[in-house]
Amino acid sequence: MHPVRKKRVITISVILVVLSAAIGLVMYALSQNINLFYSPSQIAAGEAPLNVTIRAGGMVVDGSVKRDSASLDVAFMVTDYKHSVLIEYTGILPDLFREGQGIVAQGKLDERGVLIASEVLAKHDEEYMPPEVTDALEKAKAE
Repeated sequence: MHPVRKKRVITISVILVVLSAAIGLVMYALSQNINLFYSPSQIAAGEAPLNVTIRAGGMVVDGSVKRDSASLDVAFMVTDYKHSVLIEYTGILPDLFREGQGIVAQGKLDERGVLIASEVLAKHDEEYMPPEVTDALEKAKAE
């Protein structure tokens, strides 16, 4: 093989290897930061992974909000009108958080089937509901 051609083949090979490694590392980093949405029915069916950050949402069940008077701990149930899931959160809930309203919580599901939330998001007006929650509620009503 001609020396110039050999040098080009080696250069192209090195570039391809470096590019492949960079793409692989980016894909790995992105896969670690994906937070999939699960409805209460999917969580009840065991489809949600344990100890992995997920998002869950639905309507806050009326009368289910329990606040600890000595701390910022709050526990409440979220439903898709078919199944419910208990969510425990430590912190200040959003101002728009109310019973009977749609919410999305981000956190990790523990062995008891309880979502330990690190963040709770409430809808921002009377008309809006997160698309994931709307889809989950419609799917649960259809079944």
